[in-house]
Formats: sequence, structure tokens, C-alpha cells
Amino acid sequence: MNVTRVSRVLSKRTLLMSSAFPRFFSVTNGNGRLESSKVLTGGSMNPFVKQIEYAVRGAIVIRASEIEKELKEGQSKPFDHVVKANIGDAHALGMKPLTFPRQVISMCVNPELLDDPRFPADAKDRARRILNGTGGFSMGAYSDSAGLEVIRKDVAKFIENRDGYPANYKDIYLTSGASEGIRSILKLLQTSVNQGKERAGVMIPIPQYPLYSASLSELNSYQINYFLDEDNSWALDTDELKRAIDAARSQCVPRALCVINPGNPTGQVLSYENIQSIIRFCKQEKLVMLADEVYQANIYAEDSKFHSFKKVLRDMGPEFEHMELISFHSTSKGFLGECGFRGGYMEVVGLDPEVRFHLNKMLTAKLCPSVVGQAMMGCLVNPPQPGEESYESFTQQKTAVLQSFKERAKLVQDTFNSVEGFHCNEVMGAMYSFPKIDMPHKAIIEAKARGLHPDSFYAMQLLEETGLCVVPGNGFGQREGTFHIRLTILPPIDALKPLFERFKAFHKKFLDKYK
Repeated sequence: MNVTRVSRVLSKRTLLMSSAFPRFFSVTNGNGRLESSKVLTGGSMNPFVKQIEYAVRGAIVIRASEIEKELKEGQSKPFDHVVKANIGDAHALGMKPLTFPRQVISMCVNPELLDDPRFPADAKDRARRILNGTGGFSMGAYSDSAGLEVIRKDVAKFIENRDGYPANYKDIYLTSGASEGIRSILKLLQTSVNQGKERAGVMIPIPQYPLYSASLSELNSYQINYFLDEDNSWALDTDELKRAIDAARSQCVPRALCVINPGNPTGQVLSYENIQSIIRFCKQEKLVMLADEVYQANIYAEDSKFHSFKKVLRDMGPEFEHMELISFHSTSKGFLGECGFRGGYMEVVGLDPEVRFHLNKMLTAKLCPSVVGQAMMGCLVNPPQPGEESYESFTQQKTAVLQSFKERAKLVQDTFNSVEGFHCNEVMGAMYSFPKIDMPHKAIIEAKARGLHPDSFYAMQLLEETGLCVVPGNGFGQREGTFHIRLTILPPIDALKPLFERFKAFHKKFLDKYK
């Protein structure tokens, strides 16, 4: 493979700032006027937006799309298609939609189908319930800014059934995917300054999902990194939390702790006792808790169980009752995998009334989240119940999806651990593996000579020679001197097996070249 091309592809974004594009930059004359014909230029635009990095859709993914076009044009490659295992997009990787949610959505979008005898009665009931909550019996009408009340009530009931504690629908905000809710709360957390030691600090795990680092860069918040313990199945240690916050206090005002459970990209599942210790830490340090729980249905390890932060918080009694906790969920993951519908919710508890007022005001300015996405969330939290017409088929489809994910999780971790130089922790939950690579010293030297991270260098060569698109570990953060890749477990097993054979052959060739 042409290594120079790798360097060129990975450096595309830096070219945008180079002298090759002088017309995009502003200079001022002696009168302070801009000499460029453009008001908004690379020199005058928001500098914090320029800091944003999002590796999941970064340079390697761009190259993967180019290769797909080259294959369509008839160019010869060592493979006949690209497998984009860079992102948790289940349907794009071949998962079939569950029948019941799509039936409900179909009737919501086209109410004439409510009279169609091919649709089951329970799906019709759900569609009518949602449509009756809209303006004009139409998905085309705006909803309240917090979402349709009927679906917010269904979300509250879902949480009550899950946790065994009451939930108030007024604490529920429907969002266009969990990401929108997370970004809204991060905005609320900002201080009155965005420079120096008085700016807001937010604790995020390393490795982390790049939504957090990208959003914090855009807001110019201080990113407080705490490291997960790779040698202990990516455990979250409160001693490490204490180290991280103490080190950051001279740089910022720590405001919140974000926890991703089950983990992305690491796939760990927190124990009940671990969550208790995290809550105690947040109480002691006066931090808002952000619980990213979008993978709560994706549990594979036999001795693992999902415990919501809300349940554990309530279990801990009155002393912790008024703590600030925001939890996030999504229709994009779990067993639905409905990424494109952009359905999500956040539950906000313990928030100061004045802050809640301004949160509502901020969300009002966005009008409302996607109403179709809200309807998909309604399907997630109000599925067919025992005795209803669709219950048996829905349960069979749901169980088959989750069982398949479990089998793929084991296949992926076992495959990596069978390859020289790879170390992969158990994929306990979520949709990814994050194996460590013992990178040959010669490969590190060559990568750095090309201005590349070593795992980016590896991932690009892997793509060019096998068609497998993964994300290099540096895009998520990792301990200095370690190298990783993130691979989603979502490709079907019959696609993963031949793909892994190509991967093994590639890796042996890579080691032989750089040992």
C-alpha cells in the first residue's frame, strides 16, 4: 500500500488551514477593515468549532467511502466490498427492523392504514394512542418542546417498571437521539466565562465516545479525563476519579461527571457497588451526574446486569434523594437499532427549579424533537404485552437480535485474543470491542515519520488491504503509549468470519514487515 497516500488522506483537514487556500483567510488593513471578500473565513469563524474532532466519522471513514466508489467504478481491490464497522449503525450492517415498531410508525405516518386488516390490533392501538396525542391527528404537527405528553407518560411508566420507583412524566424530555439531550445539558453546565480556571470542567471517561470531547471543544469547556482500568476489565476506580478532579481544580470549576454504562467503546458493565461508589463521589465533590445508558438492553456477560443510576440512587435513601442526575436513553441501540429515526429521551431529577425553567426555555427555542422519532421511542417503552396479538412474534424477534449480538461479541473477543499482539477484554455489553495492539517499534517510527498516530496508520492499512473500516483508538483517548482500534460487533456472523480471516492474514503480514 502507498503509505504516502495514507498520510495525505489523514491530513485532509489540516489542508483546509494551509496556504493552499489563501482566499479563505482574513487579514486587516490599517483601518481595521477585513480585506477578504468573505465575512466568515477560516480566520474569523468560531475558533472553538475548529477544535472539534469526531473520529467515528473521521478521515479513515472518508477513505472508506472513496473505496466504495472505486469498487463501483470497477477498480480492482483485494476485496469486493467495504465493511464499515466504525459506527454502531445496526441496520446499515444488515440488521432487519423489528416488525411491530415499523407497523406502528407506518400507521402513524399514514393513518389510512388504521383500517387495514393486515395490521394487528395492538399495533393499531399504539398508533391511535400516539396520533391522539398530536395536533390534528398528524405526525406533521409540532409537539410540545419536551415532546408528546402521551409518550412522556409511557417513558415514565417504563422507568417505574424498570427501577421499582415512581417516575414523573414532567421529568422526561424527548430528544432527537440521546446526543441532543446530552449536548443540551452540557450547555447548561457552562459557567459565565469560557476561558481560564473559571470555565466549566466536565469529567469524562478515557476511552470515551467522541460526542463528549467534540461537544466540550465546541463549548470550550475543560475536559477532565479519568482513565478506565484496562487491566481490570475497564473498571471505573473512584481513586482515579479523585486523582483526576484534584488535578483539574487549578484549571477549571468541575461541574459534572459523565459515565457511559454499558461502556462505549469499551463494552464494560458497571456493578451495583461500583455505581454506589460513583454516586458517593459525586455527592462529596458536588457534581451533577450524567448517566449515558443507551446500551442498557445490550448485556452479554453471564455475571453482568444493568443497574440504572436512578435505581441505585433511590436505593441509597433520603440522604441522596436531592442529587442532580440526568439519564439518557435512545432507540438507536438496544434491540431496535433505529438510528435514523433519532428517538431519545432524558430524565432530569433533582434539578433546581430555576435551572429547569431555563432548560425548558432553551428547548422551546428548538421547537420540538422529531415527532416520528418520538413515536419510535413510544414503541420502545410501550411494546406488546403478554396476551396481545404481537407479543409472541415481537419477543421472538427481540430475543433473536440480542442472542445474535451476544454470539458476535464472543466471536469478536475470541478472534482478537487468538491473534499475536492483540489483547481484548470481555465484551460485557454495548456494541463494540476495543482491543489493544502491541504495535511493533518499527511501525511506530514509520507512522510518526508520516505525522500519523500509530493506530491510525494501522487502521488505514487494514482498510486498504481488507476492506474493514475501524476507528483508531486515539479518536477515543487512551493511555500514553497504548494503541487500540474500535470495532462494532454488528456485522452478521457470516460476514464477520471471512472478514476476520482477511484480518488475520493482514496482521501477520504487518508484523512480518515491521518486526
